[in-house]
Amino acid sequence: MVEHSRQLNEAARTVALGLRRGALEPFWLICVALCIEFPVFTLAFWFVLYAVVPTDVFQPFAAAGIAAAATVVFLVTMVVANVYRSGVMSDRIAFSARTILCLIAPATGLLVLGPVPDTAAGLRAAAISLAAAILPTRVGAQIAMRWIIDMGLIARRAIIAGGGEEAERLIRGLNDRAANDIRLFGIFDDRDDIRSPTQVLGVPKIGGYSDLLEFVRASNVDLVIIALPFAAEARIRWLLDAFRVLPVEVGLSTYSKDYAFGQTGRAPFLGRISRSFAPRCRLTKRVFDVFFALCALLMLWPVMLLTAFAVRLESPGPVFFRQPRHGFNNSVIEVLKFRSMHADKSDVAARQVVTRNDPRVTRVGRFIRRTSIDELPQLFNVLRGDLSLVGPRPHAVDALSSRQEKFSQIVDGYSARHRLPPGITGWAQINGWRGEIDAAEKLEARFEHDLYYIENWSLWLDFRILLRTPLSLLSSRGAY
Repeated sequence: MVEHSRQLNEAARTVALGLRRGALEPFWLICVALCIEFPVFTLAFWFVLYAVVPTDVFQPFAAAGIAAAATVVFLVTMVVANVYRSGVMSDRIAFSARTILCLIAPATGLLVLGPVPDTAAGLRAAAISLAAAILPTRVGAQIAMRWIIDMGLIARRAIIAGGGEEAERLIRGLNDRAANDIRLFGIFDDRDDIRSPTQVLGVPKIGGYSDLLEFVRASNVDLVIIALPFAAEARIRWLLDAFRVLPVEVGLSTYSKDYAFGQTGRAPFLGRISRSFAPRCRLTKRVFDVFFALCALLMLWPVMLLTAFAVRLESPGPVFFRQPRHGFNNSVIEVLKFRSMHADKSDVAARQVVTRNDPRVTRVGRFIRRTSIDELPQLFNVLRGDLSLVGPRPHAVDALSSRQEKFSQIVDGYSARHRLPPGITGWAQINGWRGEIDAAEKLEARFEHDLYYIENWSLWLDFRILLRTPLSLLSSRGAY
């Protein structure tokens, strides 16, 4: 599958427009549930202590701390026991039973911490307090979860690569699965209508394999299912190689026994290829970015203010330079920088590479480019969510090398580096790969470093890169 931008056909474009907004991730439902239940059960545990501890020794603030700790133990136990999984929450008996079991440990701990009550009245009051917390939250959660499931708000949105008999077997398998959370929106297949009908059990064929990459980038699908038989091993490998540029989960129906595609975490090795940027990663990386971006702005605002004055005083024109660049999943974002060129010579499309002693660059521009001060306004891009602090550097949409070659022509599968949000700094940059691309080897080295970062991403790696970035700026190799 050749990687290039193409115009989707009308059918695929219509379906993609309806999938511009992503489905509600179950992970966010868990976060909301935890935020609701923390104060509810903290209050319930506080009343348990109030009921069982004699009045003369009861301390309200100390009890609040103990109740909060008990709630944390309770909620963590609930998460570990998968009580918040949609299938459990929609089952009244399983949901209530697991909740009560998870409640035993913190409730027992509270009774052990406090003096044993003199009468059964204290225990009855404690039981009533916990029941008052459990009953409404369990009933309310079940009603809300059933509505969310019925509306398909947390369903995984999927498309099928491959039609015919294998697609029919997949669709029947999904329909027969009681806890199915996958919704199908189209089939992509290159075969003719005889071998691959225009519609399989109500799911329409909306394009060929060449439309798949652009469709996934234009929509917000969660899963691509390859529905091809064992005999088509070469075609399966070809598709998997093509999908490595996408930040989407890929499932293989031939290797899936129950059509769950890894939802339970027990899929066979070839049954599922995980997405590179799952919701948990997004949340942790986003919190990391906002915190450290705010810290950087608090420390660097005098430098940014002086730079803005210097840029404005040296040459007429705007202080900032805005340029469209590739963002997460090949989307186009507008990146903010301090202007380093004369305003009438700025190259928004990046058609001409900046070289040593380039006459377009101002004196202030040379300094701020060499020290990367021109990149500091991108901290506002980080707060806006377009960029991350750490990630593959975003290149201009139409960027060319010094030899006037497109980056995608130099490196096969170049857009695989867009599987994580782009960053202000990155693994390639701190290892010396920044600046002018005047040889294919330089772009290939950047690409390899970016893939290493994507495949090994962690908050600790981000932190290490941030710490090493100031030292890497001491070398101005390739930065003009």
